[in-house]
Amino acid sequence: MTKNLVIEDELFVRENIVELLESEDFEVFSTENGILGILWAQENIPDLVICDVMMPEINGYEVLAEMRELPMTSLTPFIFLTAMADKGDIRQGMDLGADDYLPKPFTREELLGAFHSRLA
Repeated sequence: MTKNLVIEDELFVRENIVELLESEDFEVFSTENGILGILWAQENIPDLVICDVMMPEINGYEVLAEMRELPMTSLTPFIFLTAMADKGDIRQGMDLGADDYLPKPFTREELLGAFHSRLA
């Protein structure tokens, strides 16, 4: 079974993503900020990370940059979920090495499609 990490500061959104993925029989762990997400990833080496961009303390771009620097997470598939969806934001995320970028609001099918394709 894959270990998947959701990093999202909004409790309602985080719980919905976790519930959706668990209903598909995925093992999901979650944190409410990027610092905790990075620490969890260092200790547990996730198979996939789903991360918000706009968060307190450090943003999703900083989380991705840090994870790409760590040997154990440098190749981990990374999906951004965010309300920041203009071309410049998407380009910035992709330039940092994101594997996918889903704008909020997203559908169940969009999230699961991105999830399955990145794990394949």
